[in-house]
Amino acid sequence: MINKFKKIVIKIGSNSIVDQKTRKIKSKWLNELCDDISKIHKTKKIAVVCSGAIALGSKSISKNNLRKLEDKQAAASIGQIELAHQWRDKLKKYKIGVSQILLTLEDSEIRRRYLNAKNTISSLHEKNIIPIINENDTVATEEIRYGDNDKLAARVAQMIEADLLVLLSDVDGLYENNPKKTKNPKKINEVYKINKKIENIANNQTSELGSGGIMTKIIAAKICMGNGCTTIITNSNKKNPITSINIYNSTIFHSLVSSHSSKKKWLLNHLNPSGSLKIDDGASIAIIKNKSLLPAGIIGINGKFKRGDVITIVKKNNSKIAIGISAYDVNDIKKIMGKKTKEINKILGFEGRDEVIHKDNLVKFYE
Repeated sequence: MINKFKKIVIKIGSNSIVDQKTRKIKSKWLNELCDDISKIHKTKKIAVVCSGAIALGSKSISKNNLRKLEDKQAAASIGQIELAHQWRDKLKKYKIGVSQILLTLEDSEIRRRYLNAKNTISSLHEKNIIPIINENDTVATEEIRYGDNDKLAARVAQMIEADLLVLLSDVDGLYENNPKKTKNPKKINEVYKINKKIENIANNQTSELGSGGIMTKIIAAKICMGNGCTTIITNSNKKNPITSINIYNSTIFHSLVSSHSSKKKWLLNHLNPSGSLKIDDGASIAIIKNKSLLPAGIIGINGKFKRGDVITIVKKNNSKIAIGISAYDVNDIKKIMGKKTKEINKILGFEGRDEVIHKDNLVKFYE
């Protein structure tokens, strides 16, 4: 089934790679996965987003569950070394080189850093090296964390323009009822649109080692579907977990056709905007008609942001209408909001842009 895809991101959850009781790598399982990866490596570009660093290092920090952020960061710094070594040693027998990339939320939210990460992965792929990617938990604070590797994997898939994201999990897809609590649950094999019904049945199941659940996987699939990338949720605990994927042992979220440019895709899936602008009805209509946001239509400001930061745009009822890159910092917008463009130079004392957010740097949200 995966033969038609050319660039694949494989996300591995903590429960799949780390034994819950011993807090050690499932060596036999990882050997089998690497053997499976070796079968497709020559014909496809592969990136792996792998959880497990905190779980691996946690036993060196505490016998109990870690609660403090600094303890989790310390555990990650220990576990990440072992995780990287395991991948290197397991894939070495197939003569496949690996690299380690640690990302924070800001690496996908700040355009310059986003492009740097994208170019690094592209360079590795040109040399047939598989990047092993994880969140940089040793430095990420609660305010600047992805929070789970499902969303990180979706952002990586978007970043490298992958056409398939595989979410290896402890379940073999999305069910209409919780499979761990329901006898003979009905599995949903294919999804073409993530609506309220899909979101409602995606119970946010948690696990002892992992930070995600079915809901985070739905969020990841939603990000990918709008970017031309198919997403598959499948159980990791089977022989050939990648090459054996089919419609019966997984849930497939089919990609949607996307006309957005790479910049607009990046904007649309931005996870941590720096602030927001509230606009009047006239400005809302202008944005719907694909026009730029002018200062005259702004009636409110929230947050602290600089020129070049990503901010959301909300209507008078506080519903989000768009997201874009601000041409001014928050202090300058406070001075020119509600004013006509011809007044900008006189108010600010310098020649600025007519638009607070130009239409080329703005993407509408769709209901």
